[in-house]
Amino acid sequence: MGLTQTKATGHIDPEVMVRMARASKREEIAQAALEQFRTRGFNATGISDITSAAGAPKGSFYNHFASKEESALEALSRYAAGLRFDLLETPGRPALERLRAHFEFLGADTVGSGFARGCLVGNLGAEVADHSEEIRSAVRGGFQRWAAHIRRVLIEAREAGELDAALDVEEAALFILSAWEGALIAARADKSSAPFDAFFHMVFDVLLR
Repeated sequence: MGLTQTKATGHIDPEVMVRMARASKREEIAQAALEQFRTRGFNATGISDITSAAGAPKGSFYNHFASKEESALEALSRYAAGLRFDLLETPGRPALERLRAHFEFLGADTVGSGFARGCLVGNLGAEVADHSEEIRSAVRGGFQRWAAHIRRVLIEAREAGELDAALDVEEAALFILSAWEGALIAARADKSSAPFDAFFHMVFDVLLR
């Protein structure tokens, strides 16, 4: 029975159902991998941790991903999609306010998790970049795209007269991102938002004043 015919009869082709179920299970495993890597780190996360969190048999992991490294690349893509870069582009709001809102969202996410979740880009960069060229390249690209978002906001702020015209926005964007990654590590180690407070003060009250 073909797909067109099943549409006419109101029945779903069994092959379509299998593909839908397979896509759904891949989604669950991919999302579980993202959460496990963020909370446990790459090296401490096993395939069984991922499949257990997804409520799937361990062997089913390899129906969707060839390796843990491949699932980490998928996790990086998903993590980037949740970084709320849209906050940097909110119309009608001053550029530096948008930049602050972006980092406030990320800080609130970490605090809300009880300081259990860090930055996946930074985590994988620290843990895996020396051992996997593919992951190193993905991490490098992720940081470059993130810095580019920040740089564009700083250019807007400079053109609007919010920043010193002499500010090197490329260096400033790299510094801000690096400072944020350091603040995240310190906040998780201390289980305190004090490193975030220091970040916001030094970046927005000193560097970008």
